[in-house]
Amino acid sequence: MTRSRRGAARDGLLVLLTLTTGAVDASSFLHLGNVFSSVITGNLILLGVSAATASSSLAIHSGTALAGYSVGVLIGALIATRRASGETWPLSVTVTLVAEFCVLAGFSVGWELTGGSPGSTAELLLIATLAVAMGIQSAAVAELGGMSTTYLTGTLTAVITQVATRDPKPGLVRSVGVIVAIVSGAVGGGLVAEHAPTWLPAVILTPLAVVVIASITFEMADAHGGPRRNR
Repeated sequence: MTRSRRGAARDGLLVLLTLTTGAVDASSFLHLGNVFSSVITGNLILLGVSAATASSSLAIHSGTALAGYSVGVLIGALIATRRASGETWPLSVTVTLVAEFCVLAGFSVGWELTGGSPGSTAELLLIATLAVAMGIQSAAVAELGGMSTTYLTGTLTAVITQVATRDPKPGLVRSVGVIVAIVSGAVGGGLVAEHAPTWLPAVILTPLAVVVIASITFEMADAHGGPRRNR
């Protein structure tokens, strides 16, 4: 696969990953204590609000999300940084996303066992699990350089700036794609969580599974094509 094709494929996979992010954040906000799993700036604000309003519940929920995300970044960074330089989509990133998939699979089991209506203890465990998964994803995507599928304030700022100045940069299409994807994922995740909660794991896991399978396929195709080019 040529570098340009790999770059386009990489951008498509990032958009798919952002669908999972939107679904995860929507479901955690709606059903797990009105906190986010990946929007850490929002959770920091909520932690401050909890102090101002003396809300112990909000403090515990937002603090759990912050702690879980931090642990996820730590785990993801330890895996994802073991890469070879110059790769468009390093194998270590795929391995890190497999780890995220396993964590989200654990969430899915817990979600199904509680019927989508967890009690207080289960709620905190599920928040922590989702936050760990999002932290892992953030660390994985960070290895691709200057990209994100979880925190998009900078992405939106860049898109608006480029449109205003009529100075499009490489990656503009990807940036617009991830912004649309996070909203679309939130719509899908929110609707399913509200009206068909047993299907939420499928909405969350499917885009990530497609990304993992596709990235492995790309690597296998490159490995298989390499020897033929050297003959």
